Amino acid sequence: MKKIITASMVLDFQNYLIQEERSNGTREKYQRDLAHFTAWLDGRPVSKELAAAWKEALLEQGYAPITINSMLAAIHQFFAFMGWTDCRVKYLRVQQRLFRDTARDLDRREYDRLIECAQRSGKDRLALLMETMGSTGIRVSEVHYLTVEAVRKGRTDISLKGKIRTILLPSKLCRKLLKYAQKEKIASGEIFLTRNGISLSRKQIWSEMKALCAEADVAPSKVFPHNLRHLFARTFYHVDRDVAKLADILGHSSIETTRIYLISTGVEHVKTLDRLHLVS
Repeated sequence: MKKIITASMVLDFQNYLIQEERSNGTREKYQRDLAHFTAWLDGRPVSKELAAAWKEALLEQGYAPITINSMLAAIHQFFAFMGWTDCRVKYLRVQQRLFRDTARDLDRREYDRLIECAQRSGKDRLALLMETMGSTGIRVSEVHYLTVEAVRKGRTDISLKGKIRTILLPSKLCRKLLKYAQKEKIASGEIFLTRNGISLSRKQIWSEMKALCAEADVAPSKVFPHNLRHLFARTFYHVDRDVAKLADILGHSSIETTRIYLISTGVEHVKTLDRLHLVS
């Protein structure tokens, strides 16, 4: 029997991911990657050979190996759901990264410029949202957990993938959030809302941040919501030096995931080598 991907299969897969309590971000990514694969197939039945050919096509198109592997993970999940495990292909071998890419590394001065730019432009919601993500390390998909009630308590409980973690909110941030909520006449519930009173989407937050790049003089490659989480992780570790505690705060199940956030830049490594004084 030919393995043709249909719209009903994709819908059933999405419902399965919801039942498995996968996050909105994960579901959106799987759907996006599966749609990419389906479009590339152009009506052809799924096979291991075509899955391997898609992998090669992604390489030729310039996708990074780590990105290709994440896309393969998405279609592998779909294959498992459909019982098509014989169509799975091997992941690309990726050497462990030794250094961060400085072209994507948002530093504190650039972070400050983005916030100042948003404030000057009258984008108070965006400025406060970036400060909130930057000072707590929450994911963009977790912004809706920031409610008036949580801010008054100085903490919010985030539920994700069957786990609950508590995020403590800095007192100065709480004062700013409550002041903003009062100004916007938000007496309860979520603080960061659109004019129509609905939750901000990941796409909207991403787009508003990107719009600041030119005026703030920050490379667009550095400006995206998840980079604020990376900045928080590096800053926290610089002060506390406790990677286990940081992993708990970020909600990582593995410390190895947290270590990826803390990879040094090549510049920092060269300075370390210079301090060895092994060259006469």
